[in-house]
Amino acid sequence: MGSLQCIDANHVTIHPQTESVDGWQLLLKHTAPNALHNSHARYDVPKCDEDTRVEVTNEIMKEIENATDPSRNTVNPVVPTIAYQLGSDNTEVRRLIKAAVDKDNLIFSKSLQHQITTLIVKPFEHLDSEGLDLDTVPYAILIDGLDECRGEDSQAELLTAIRECLLVGHLPFRIFITSRPEWAIRTALAPAGYLHALAYHIQLSDKYDASGDMCRYLQRRFRALSSRTGNPHWFTQNDIDRLVSAASGQFVYVAMAFNYISERRSSPAERLKIVLNWTPHDGRKARPFEALDILYTNILSNAKNAYEAVDTNSDRDFLLLFGTHHLNIARGGIPLWSLSANALSMLLGLGAGGEEDLMSDLRSLLTLERDNSSDPTLRLYHKSFSDFLAEESRAKALFIPPSRL
Repeated sequence: MGSLQCIDANHVTIHPQTESVDGWQLLLKHTAPNALHNSHARYDVPKCDEDTRVEVTNEIMKEIENATDPSRNTVNPVVPTIAYQLGSDNTEVRRLIKAAVDKDNLIFSKSLQHQITTLIVKPFEHLDSEGLDLDTVPYAILIDGLDECRGEDSQAELLTAIRECLLVGHLPFRIFITSRPEWAIRTALAPAGYLHALAYHIQLSDKYDASGDMCRYLQRRFRALSSRTGNPHWFTQNDIDRLVSAASGQFVYVAMAFNYISERRSSPAERLKIVLNWTPHDGRKARPFEALDILYTNILSNAKNAYEAVDTNSDRDFLLLFGTHHLNIARGGIPLWSLSANALSMLLGLGAGGEEDLMSDLRSLLTLERDNSSDPTLRLYHKSFSDFLAEESRAKALFIPPSRL
């Protein structure tokens, strides 16, 4: 099986184009070296611990092995970076890619679809016509963090180019894309979307119970910290169970909690107590979930800006509207006013289905569930997001006082 090639769409270094007669060197100037899977910039990158996310990784490996299925915040370097990785380990692939760039030095200013066709599809078609077993070259490509690439249209352009160029004919590629479920990828995977029939969609928020994984993760990490403290009894299984329960199924919570607890200049036992007992009202300077608050702030701010940038929404207060929807389900998820999300949208003057547009860019944090009714009910994936919204010291400029709702 070919090796797995990975790029991280969150971290891009873009080099200015310079005149060059060597196609491979020109390709290098348009790649994102910090996005390579073995880049120094990706040292200690988050990864699955042993015995965690077993179901998910098994499904991914099954798709990699199935031969019958057809600088990182911009999409510009994505195709050159993939081409570089495909050619770096195979001299014949490299020769063909270099020849393509030699022939057209302006290839990197053209559409993504044209770049993929010229730098990837045609070289592989040529090799196939010469009888080369394509399974001997890398064919599994991971694009990590597509949602972090700037611009919904750019994200959609990349997905469309992948669909039109790499998922057709007898090419061997397996494309794996990780992303929060933002607009471009969500609409592409929808029942009427252009990737729906081709893609295998793994939804971590709804499908998999990560509680066992989180428990094993914390047990392993806490035991490793014991060697530093010299005290194997600094934590209990009950402590781990409480953290897992507070996580509400979201791995990011326990990962950030551990990052806080494991600060090398502090006592893990003391920091564990802070995490387990911390409230935003206790007057402490400690902020064990500051990293999580930054994540929530970025997502909510981007959603606010995107919503209010639409002409028809320019006179609407996104935070006030969303805060009202949140208040409706803030008490245990049961609608406060016995109103569905749709009914509340109508009452707020958003029109039928207005909640879909309002929460379009928050789908990594919430869902609009439709059980046996056509009227959706808002559900947050994680209780800590609700806690964030309700506390001014955490939400800061995004906080909406209850008196305004």
